[in-house]
Amino acid sequence: MTTRMVIGLLITVVALAIAGRRVWWLFRLVRTGQPDHSRTDHMPARIRAQITEVFGQRRLLKWSVPGVAHFLTFWGFVVLFFTIIEAYGALFDKDFAFWWFGHGRALGFLEDFFAVAVLVGVISFSIIRLRHAPEREARESRFYGSHTRAAWAVLGMIGAVIVTLLIYRGAQVNTGVFPYGRSKWAFASWLVGKALHPLGYDVNDDLETAFILAQLAVIFGFLVFVAYSKHLHIALAPLNVTTKRMPIALGALQPMESAGKPIDFEDPGEDDVFGRGKVEDFTWKGMLDFATCTECGRCQSQCPAWNTGKPLSPKLVIMDLRDHLFAKAPYLLGASEMPDEGSVDVLGQLGHGVPESGFGRVPGSGPEQALRPLVGTLEEGGVIDPDVLWSCTTCGACVEQCPVDIEHVDHIVDMRRYQVLVESSFPSEAGTMLKNLENKGNPWGLNASAREEWTEGLDFEVRRVDGEIPEDVDYLFWVGCAGALEDRSKKVTRAVAELLHTAGVEFAILGSGETCTGDPARRLGNEFVFQMLAQENVETLNGAKARKIVATCPHCFNTLANEYPQLGGNYEVVHHTQLLGQLVADGRLTPVSQVDSSVTYHDPCYLGRHNKVYTPPRDVLAAVPGLRSTEMHRCKERGFCCGAGGARMWMEEKIGKRINTERIDEALGLDPDVVSTACPYCMVMLSDAVNEKQQSGQARADVEVLDVAQLLQRSLRT
Repeated sequence: MTTRMVIGLLITVVALAIAGRRVWWLFRLVRTGQPDHSRTDHMPARIRAQITEVFGQRRLLKWSVPGVAHFLTFWGFVVLFFTIIEAYGALFDKDFAFWWFGHGRALGFLEDFFAVAVLVGVISFSIIRLRHAPEREARESRFYGSHTRAAWAVLGMIGAVIVTLLIYRGAQVNTGVFPYGRSKWAFASWLVGKALHPLGYDVNDDLETAFILAQLAVIFGFLVFVAYSKHLHIALAPLNVTTKRMPIALGALQPMESAGKPIDFEDPGEDDVFGRGKVEDFTWKGMLDFATCTECGRCQSQCPAWNTGKPLSPKLVIMDLRDHLFAKAPYLLGASEMPDEGSVDVLGQLGHGVPESGFGRVPGSGPEQALRPLVGTLEEGGVIDPDVLWSCTTCGACVEQCPVDIEHVDHIVDMRRYQVLVESSFPSEAGTMLKNLENKGNPWGLNASAREEWTEGLDFEVRRVDGEIPEDVDYLFWVGCAGALEDRSKKVTRAVAELLHTAGVEFAILGSGETCTGDPARRLGNEFVFQMLAQENVETLNGAKARKIVATCPHCFNTLANEYPQLGGNYEVVHHTQLLGQLVADGRLTPVSQVDSSVTYHDPCYLGRHNKVYTPPRDVLAAVPGLRSTEMHRCKERGFCCGAGGARMWMEEKIGKRINTERIDEALGLDPDVVSTACPYCMVMLSDAVNEKQQSGQARADVEVLDVAQLLQRSLRT
């Protein structure tokens, strides 16, 4: 056995032992998570996701330059796996080549092409990181809070893999053992070989041996580094993508489970855990999410809370949960005995360079780490600060952008559930909203009789459902709390009703029999109130034999369509923009009057990202004669939240810039006559921001905030 064979085998054994130990530790740690039985269904769809997202890099390619660089790097390592086998084979046989195709010029070209492509990718990543370094851009950098030194180490190791590869292959060209001979198809190796040729045979022979061993050392060193660093995503991302939730868009929140079983809210078990109060309360999929985070910061760059100066960074939330999970691992795996509650005084101890991160408040893996609260202030040593938790609007921008399918919103809501249901700890102003929902069935606390006031003054009669819905009724019109009770939204409700009447669509309402769908309660974390309201509505709808429902509020739309099936309510639900768009396309509504205005459309999060309804509202606007549409920079999948989701509409915004102000600043930058939307929450938030701008003289007095339906209605009136 030659010296290089011995060294190569020694490198292999040591590296695999070190990396394998870490992999086994991670496997055992993730297995300590709670059961989740919903991750292996719909296998054909999961396989398609694997193909499109892992091999097709679909999500990464949404950002063109870094996406292409990552695409080249990923496929480079797939193709260069052949070169790793060739290098390993050369330890035992200098003339090693793959059977059947090992001397094919096409393979040599592919290997060299992707070797160069990976180098181009590494250079691109380096430039991106230098341009957007946190030292220069601070919070504006998507790498703020990430482990940038580890990222540079990985880029250096990837570069070293390619450099050692090309040098040993160039030396092989000169020693006559290169599998592809002196063919110029392996162009990069041929060029390196040409540069090394003057050194002579003996030097090239030594270079071949040295750089084959160097190649293997770098590769196996890279394997060990990946196992112990944030770059675990290289191995875990395919698994995380395969086990992700499988709605068409973001879809419904997960129902509450304890120990892998649904909680019976009418008779919960004594041992049931409500939400996530400790890191071990997360499911194994949640723990896999934490370990898979790439720290790329795409979620952070799109988060409306982070972009308006609030402490919430979806990336830092996941990183803090991961670091706390790893630090608490000795207690979860039984290597250390869990200390008794109250036996250790947990105090905030560390000041560090990322004040928005809570993990660094308590150092080490000792008893203080094991007993610290998952959610708590600096003084309490909390892993996640309450201001972080309650800043989330559940808009879903983080989930939409994440290239490895981490479910940030689910984890945040699960922590909220524990805070609300167990700790009774949440912003005080939200308590009034919850009481109103319980007592009056709407967030404003108005009487149920007020739900029909919007029908007054219409020149036609709005039908009420009494018992079962008549066969001649095409749609049950779900008006929603805002549409029935909030003055600005009432105008939208009347406009939709008039348009449906004009188109000859038979519809009926529940009137005082309608109650809140429970969306605000569920997003706040109060699953009890949601269940109470949802079950009442499902009984009403099932009793009326509801078939088709049209809703003007995206939050109602999402709840009725995606979340009520969890409680036995299965209906065909459309948003009013979808129905109006179809009526226009069918010729049942024909816009005729010119609406000489410029408009920019704001995508509601629960209509867009949560349900992928982007085209119908724009189709309706495009059908209005004279209307000139201009898109904001942040639109469609990258649309910016109005700030009302996640029950934030009923909470004070005390930190940083108001989210609705940020959005209106972007809209007013286009100098529109109308800011249009398709959501009552957005209507309220954007109208408030425009009014504030008008009062301060920063916006024209004639700028309006209108629903898509109101603009369509204007074009039908002569």
